[in-house]
Formats: sequence, structure tokens, C-alpha cells
Amino acid sequence: MPNHADRQFGIEIVGIGAHTPDKMLTNKDLEGMMDTSDEWIQQRTGIKQRYKADHEHGETVLYLAKGALEKTLANAKMDPSELDLVILATMSQEMTCPPTACRLTAMVGAGNAGAFDFSAACCGFVFAMNTAYGLMQTGPYKNVAVIGADTLTQSVEFNTHGRAAAILFGDAAAGVILKRTEDKTKGLIAQAMHSDGTRWDDLYIPKTKYDLNESDREGNDQLCVLHMNGAGVFRFAVGTFPHVIGQTLEAAGITADDVDHFVCHQSNQRILQAAKERFGLPDEKLHVNIDRFGNTVAASVPLVLNDLREAGRIERGQKVMFVGFGGGLTWGTSLWQI
Repeated sequence: MPNHADRQFGIEIVGIGAHTPDKMLTNKDLEGMMDTSDEWIQQRTGIKQRYKADHEHGETVLYLAKGALEKTLANAKMDPSELDLVILATMSQEMTCPPTACRLTAMVGAGNAGAFDFSAACCGFVFAMNTAYGLMQTGPYKNVAVIGADTLTQSVEFNTHGRAAAILFGDAAAGVILKRTEDKTKGLIAQAMHSDGTRWDDLYIPKTKYDLNESDREGNDQLCVLHMNGAGVFRFAVGTFPHVIGQTLEAAGITADDVDHFVCHQSNQRILQAAKERFGLPDEKLHVNIDRFGNTVAASVPLVLNDLREAGRIERGQKVMFVGFGGGLTWGTSLWQI
């Protein structure tokens, strides 16, 4: 186990919150848009419904992130002016410039807090948690917001051609407030962050024709739409998911039995089930909510955490492992004592 005495500070999670769009899309709704069925979707993914942002009526990723941050601050009983830093994990940023996080700080009244967008696809929140911890240990940041928000439904086609992606993704935002504490037992215990850039085109959104991989240039040459090698991503996740969990447990010097909650990215229920079986985890240790939200990319992991908070299952002293895997390809963990 890491030596808590080596830490300069403890870091605790003092607030958790989430926000979703108003519009829900059920599998039955999708049946009217494409050649699919509720039974087919549930069997392959475990998804029953997801939320879809309405950009034309202002439900952008910034709008969702604002709702999540405000709820997270309320849960922490913290005024926005107390924030020193806001990290927004997203692959759906409003514009290349300015960072969406900067507009977010202005919208909630966080003054001149530092702010930046953080892109690591479905690993965004997990990688951002590790980054926030390092900045809080070494810099002047006492109160930090880490928000995961994505509106990937804007990058999929709701028709038979695009159904492989359309059935999977939903929109949402969720996050945490981190705060320095004198209790050095609280904070990051172990982490892992990995990538395999040789497989970038298993999951990508090309902006120009020059971004397309060689095979897509000859056929599937659509721009600003998600291109996904579903079978390849599934095999990648099944292989890396249990491995990175085991790697993190070994680094922390603990076993799966010592972890109270595995808060995992929700990409496919079959992948989550495989992890449960690999480590012999009971259902209460690996919460699943993909049936209600679909794959919400960077919001996925904190959405699970918010579910656990609302159920009254998050308690001080527990060990929580955050796990992500996704585009890049990327995969990683963040194990905390809360």
C-alpha cells in the first residue's frame, strides 16, 4: 500500500452531481428510425433507453456541463467562487477555441478559476481525476471541479446505416468536487493510464477528408460522423478491462475484495459482466446503469458514481476504483480512498 505519510495533502471528494437532457430515446423509439428492435439492442448491449440533447433548443455540452457543475457544487455546499480550477473532460467541446471549460466557469460564477478541456474520449473523466490529484498535490489548487460531459448523439446517424453507433450512445454530464484536507488517508491510492495509438481508427470522428483512414476513403467517407470498428473495440475492451483492474490492485497491494465499488465506464453490459466474473464481484460492487443512459462517453463513470450517491451507498473510508476504456485507444484507472 502507498505510504500516506508521503503525501503533502489528503484529497477528498466532497460533491457529486449529474445532469441529463430532457428528451429520452427508448429502443422502441429507435425502431421507428432504423431497422432494429428492442430485443436485439438489449441482447447485445443491455441498453433500454438513453438521453439525447436538443442542440437547436440550447442543450449543448456546455448547457449539460453547467447543470452538472451546479448540482455538484450544491451537493458539496460550496460557492462557485471557491473553485480554483475546473477541468472539463469531453470530446464534444463547443469549439476548438475557446475551451468550453472557460465558458463554463463564467456561466456558474467561478470568477478567474483556471479552466481547460481534457480530451481522452471515454477515459476522459478517469484520466482527469488522476491529473487533478497531481495538480492539487503540487500546485496551489485547493478546490477543483472535474466534470465529464459529452453529446455524442450529435455525431451519429439515427438511421439504418448508422445504427451500430446510434443504439449505443447517449448524452449527459456528471462530475465531482475535490477538496484538500489534512486527512492524508483520503485520495488517490493507485492509478494506470495507457494508450494504443496504432488503433486510432477503431473509433474516430474525421473532420476533413484527410482524416479518413485508407479503407474509409474508398467507401465510408462521411465526415463529422463517428466511425467505429465495433467488433474490434469490443475485443479490446474485454481484453484490457480486467487486465488494468488487476494491474491497479497489484500496485495498491490489495485484492478486489478490498474495493467497495468498481465505478466503470458503461459501454456494453457484456463487457461489465465479463469483469464481474473475472474477479468474482457481487452485483453490489459493480453498479450498472447502461440500461438507463447508454454510453455517455466522459460522463459515463461519474454518472455511475452519482447513482451510488443517490442510493446512499457512498460512505467515508470506502475504496472506489474508477475504470475507463475507449477511443485513442485509451484505458486506465483511478483508485481512491474516499
